Amino acid sequence: MARAISTKTLFGKVYRLFDFDGIWLKVFGKISKGGIWIIYGDEKNGKTTFALKLAEYLTKFGYVLYISAEEGTGFEFQQTAKRVGINPKNPKIKWQEYTEIDNIKEKLSKRQAPGIVILDNATVYADDLKNGVLRELLKEFPDTTFILLAHMEKNEPYTATAKLAKKLAKIIIRIEGLTAIISGRCPGGVIMIDEQTAQLCHGSQIKN
Repeated sequence: MARAISTKTLFGKVYRLFDFDGIWLKVFGKISKGGIWIIYGDEKNGKTTFALKLAEYLTKFGYVLYISAEEGTGFEFQQTAKRVGINPKNPKIKWQEYTEIDNIKEKLSKRQAPGIVILDNATVYADDLKNGVLRELLKEFPDTTFILLAHMEKNEPYTATAKLAKKLAKIIIRIEGLTAIISGRCPGGVIMIDEQTAQLCHGSQIKN
């Protein structure tokens, strides 16, 4: 059982934060590193575009591993990354096709481990992360920020794992009609996704 702490101890804790700026700061605010985020929505609504732009932005704060488990790293994914404007000279982002959870854990145990891991997506990892494996992964690597992409069914993330991720998530991003609706433990807001120019524009604020 966890020991109770005083208010002084609570307020004295120091956390590693993402020092966001621009539209990211407006909607995400000050967020501590670690834990899980979720991005979910129907297909062809801008989910991958948003995830890729977010992935490159997050390289400002650490190394990013993007696991394209569903689509792979073939021609179509390559072209999407180019259209989004991923910088080919950016050494802080790596790409990988589906890999088992044990292999991910091995990577995260190394000295130069990525601080951010993007899993695309929950459908492919449905069996890998069930039966408490997701919770164990988050507990074993508390300083790693995991971002899970998921399809949507009946307005909720698809698969039981994705639903659990949403319950645990610091940041919840729902993609709908080329719009990213951000909520969770943050100020919240809307970011418009322009797939033609691969740009993101700040929209109206929303209530949590």
